[in-house]
Amino acid sequence: MATNLQKFSDIKLKGTPSAEDMRIGIVIAEWNKEITEVLFQGAYDTLLKHGVREENILKKYVPGSFELTLGAQFMAEYSDVDAVICLGCVIQGKTPHFTYICQAVTQGITDLNLNHNIPFIFGILTTYNLQQAKDRAGGKYGNKGSEAAIAAIKMVHLNREMKKM
Repeated sequence: MATNLQKFSDIKLKGTPSAEDMRIGIVIAEWNKEITEVLFQGAYDTLLKHGVREENILKKYVPGSFELTLGAQFMAEYSDVDAVICLGCVIQGKTPHFTYICQAVTQGITDLNLNHNIPFIFGILTTYNLQQAKDRAGGKYGNKGSEAAIAAIKMVHLNREMKKM
C-alpha cells in the first residue's frame, strides 16, 4: 500500500510480541547519512521499546546501500543475531545508477532471506528526492526505521514459532 495512504507506525502495534530475548543486528549505509542516522534512531528506539536490551543491538556501517547485502551477510555469519535490519537511502539522480543500486540491493536482501535461516529486513528508502526521504525518516510519513524494527521483531517471532512445529 502506498505510504501516503497508510502510515505503518500509526497502526496499533498491540500485536507486536516482546523482543526482550532477541539480538538484532543493524547495518547502516553511510551514504545519505543525514537520513540513515534518523532511520537508525527510529529502529533503535523501537527495539528498546519492545524489550530488546541495548547490548543486544549490534550496529555496523557500510559505505553505501549497495554494500548493505554483504554487510548484512557478515553480520549474520560472524555474530549471533536473530535478525538483521538493513538501513539505507538511495535518491534518484540523473543517471541510471539509482535503478542499478535499487535492483541490486533488493535482490541481494531477497537472496539473503532465502539462503539463511534468519530474517533480513529491507529498510532502504528509494526516493525521487531528498524531501521524500526526509518525509519517511521521521517526517510526515513516520520513520521507516521504526517500521523495519517492528518487521524484524515479528519475523523473528514467526521464525521461532515455525521451528516449534
